[in-house]
Amino acid sequence: LLYTIKFEGEVVYMATGANGANISSSDLQWYFSQVKGNVEEDITDADIISTVQFNHDGEFLATGDKGGRVVIFQKDLGVKGEYSVYSTFQSHEPQFDYLKSLEIEEKINEIQWLKRQNNNLFLLSTNDKTIKLWKVSERRYRMDGFNLYDEYGAQRDVQSINKLRIPRLVPVNELTVEATTKKLYDKAHVYHINSISLNSDDETYLSADDLRINLWHLDSTNECYNVVDIKPANMEELTEVITAAKFHPQHCNYFVYSSSKGTIRLCDMRAQALCDQHAKMFEEQEDSTTKSFFSEIISSISDVKFSSCGRYMVSRDYLTVKLWDLNMDSRPIETYNVHEYLRSKLCSLYENDCIFDKFEVVWGGPSNSILTGSYNNFFRIFDRTNNKDACFEASRESAKPKTQLKHCKVGVGPKRRKDEISVEMLDFNHKILHAHWHPTDNVIAVAATNNLYLFTGK
Repeated sequence: LLYTIKFEGEVVYMATGANGANISSSDLQWYFSQVKGNVEEDITDADIISTVQFNHDGEFLATGDKGGRVVIFQKDLGVKGEYSVYSTFQSHEPQFDYLKSLEIEEKINEIQWLKRQNNNLFLLSTNDKTIKLWKVSERRYRMDGFNLYDEYGAQRDVQSINKLRIPRLVPVNELTVEATTKKLYDKAHVYHINSISLNSDDETYLSADDLRINLWHLDSTNECYNVVDIKPANMEELTEVITAAKFHPQHCNYFVYSSSKGTIRLCDMRAQALCDQHAKMFEEQEDSTTKSFFSEIISSISDVKFSSCGRYMVSRDYLTVKLWDLNMDSRPIETYNVHEYLRSKLCSLYENDCIFDKFEVVWGGPSNSILTGSYNNFFRIFDRTNNKDACFEASRESAKPKTQLKHCKVGVGPKRRKDEISVEMLDFNHKILHAHWHPTDNVIAVAATNNLYLFTGK
């Protein structure tokens, strides 16, 4: 059973059990549903998943990988949390910039679904330099009755043609799914694109790189408008870079962007065309007693997302998840520790470059839960309604249908409990950087290296 409550302008959906007791996300039991990907231990770099995204109604799920491929899964009818491959296509190819002698990777940095208007699917995909608009359509008919070609596609002898035939559409037995490039948006970013974000008007979108944010119209590929430019006249004076940019879900004039200095800036495009002057800046003042060599690195924000109502934002830095109220920019209203036990390991994490990993953070359905990843293929779910959290592992050992996930605990120090894993035993090569939550159901998709795990909450 479901009922809704309204809290500070935000609609929150709560589930009730048979006896009428409330079931929050932390009280949900999570079960393994599916795993996609190869089992082999020898993983090629091209197979590593680099982005995961449900569409607006959750019927389709798209993944992109470092090999430039996009795989679209479709929900199985009547089965919760199970998806089958719908279409696979090569979105980007490796390129070389001869002017700068620079290789451009084919890796898919982000995918954004457009709202569905008809039977066709539309999505944006981007690598470091080029954004593409794709149309994915079903083909149930084929053309037949050509004059110069037979039914097998072979060219006919012109001398044998004695009558004119009119081509016609013939139904086919097997469904064919085609992906075609509709638009190509390129040559607008000098630096690597790190994020794209669709606007609520369904006509424009943002693309952000390290120093600039551009505003595009979906119908125009030959021009875009620069709305943010933080590049200094002298690059030696550069102190921060842009890490992510997102449009407000309801107001088409608002957008935010995060930086490597741990700040989030809210901009209003009604104020001025070039939003160098922000409307608000969200920043938590650092405690001087805890400042260290790594403070600036771990405070860099890797991802930021608006809640569905647009009142709140959630941001992810290296160690924590922070929840912000747009009406209060002085400090976050909630802070959740993701892996505080790694604070003592920052030196070794700096040496192996893990400290620069970019973890994503996503809202759970109606914005009462938060999902983010960690190392050792751990992912953590925070429940805002009762301030509880749960840590689970995406592992093939528990990859059996309807297997309930066990809570994972990490122990610090020589003494630890039986059910705890030592922080020294964590595998930093296996990490959950990308995940997404179904927009209307308790289904989560978690990318672990080259495997995509699907879990359901009951």
